[in-house]
Amino acid sequence: MSHALVIGAGPAGLMAAEELAAAGLSVTVCEAKPSVGRKLLMAGKSGLNLAKDEPFEDMMPRYFEAADPLRPILQTFDATAVQDWARALGQEIFTGSTGRVFPRAMKASPLLRAWLTRLTASGVVFRTNMRWRGWQDGNMVFEGPQGPEILRAEVTVLALGGASWARLGSDGAWAEILAARGVDLAPFAASNVGLQIAWSPHMQKHAGEALKGVRFTAGPIASRGEAVISRTGLEGGGIYEISRAVRLRHRLVVDLLTDLDAAEATRRLSRARGKSSLSTHLRKTLKLDPVKIALAQELARPLPQEPADLVQALKALRLSHDGLRPLDQAISVAGGVRFDALTPGLMVKPLPGVFCAGEMLDWEAPTGGYLITACLATGRWAGRAAAAYVAETA
Repeated sequence: MSHALVIGAGPAGLMAAEELAAAGLSVTVCEAKPSVGRKLLMAGKSGLNLAKDEPFEDMMPRYFEAADPLRPILQTFDATAVQDWARALGQEIFTGSTGRVFPRAMKASPLLRAWLTRLTASGVVFRTNMRWRGWQDGNMVFEGPQGPEILRAEVTVLALGGASWARLGSDGAWAEILAARGVDLAPFAASNVGLQIAWSPHMQKHAGEALKGVRFTAGPIASRGEAVISRTGLEGGGIYEISRAVRLRHRLVVDLLTDLDAAEATRRLSRARGKSSLSTHLRKTLKLDPVKIALAQELARPLPQEPADLVQALKALRLSHDGLRPLDQAISVAGGVRFDALTPGLMVKPLPGVFCAGEMLDWEAPTGGYLITACLATGRWAGRAAAAYVAETA
């Protein structure tokens, strides 16, 4: 029986292992951490968003420049297929009002347990605390629990993650190993990450409070998601969605009056103010909450006194910042193995018999189910292609 090696036990690696085992190969999955699926479990802490239930053509632009190479991969394992896969693991799922798909349990642990049970039953062997160090005489070298160890396989799928959340296993150390072998890589960059802002003491007291009902816009990307004031800046889905545009140096503005057009807002603000403070007037006429008022004063003080000018400032408040949070604090990354360095089956051109999947590849997408969907789909694609390679070269 031919032996296949999968390095990395996240969603992409586990899916590749499943396909290899289904093709009749003996499969060993090596994971550097003491347990598998750590990043998947972390994602499940806030509700495991498996997919976005939307038409395929609406989904593809969310993968930006990688949409073309990912298209055939996602066509064979799209959001509908992800839902069917989860149900086959005994997981009841539901679709929220925004189209996001979740397990009814809202956690990753039941799904992961069911998946590992199925993989083990198919003969997949798991080895943890096995850190990949590269090659020696064509074989894979690991630093294992007892020291250096060499494993041989007819085919290998690398699914080592990106370069964020190093404590969960995605430290990007593999990039140096592959670059030394002539593999073309795009530099890592933070994606789905918060903003760094040096707040004044006036704003620091609002740390932990949420900005709701706003619209963030940076270049071609706009988001009506929420954000949370942190002591170091802004976090949350609304910011993550536009972080790519911020990274590309587009100007970031926030509309604090998303439900009012400028004319109506100006009409309301033109009401007699009397002895009320400006903050009270904004709260009464425009229904601005204290967090929005504080943000406006933080970023545009002194606020214009003329109603039309003030409304213009509130609807296009320039959000000055000090850039994105560090790479290791990002939910995901851009960069990695360029698609030009891979065959259509995701085999690394300079390394016959070695395939790549998941966040190792040079793609990015916003949160909302797109990340897990593509990791599962590329893992499945690479696993199938790796099995076909063994059959062809036997």
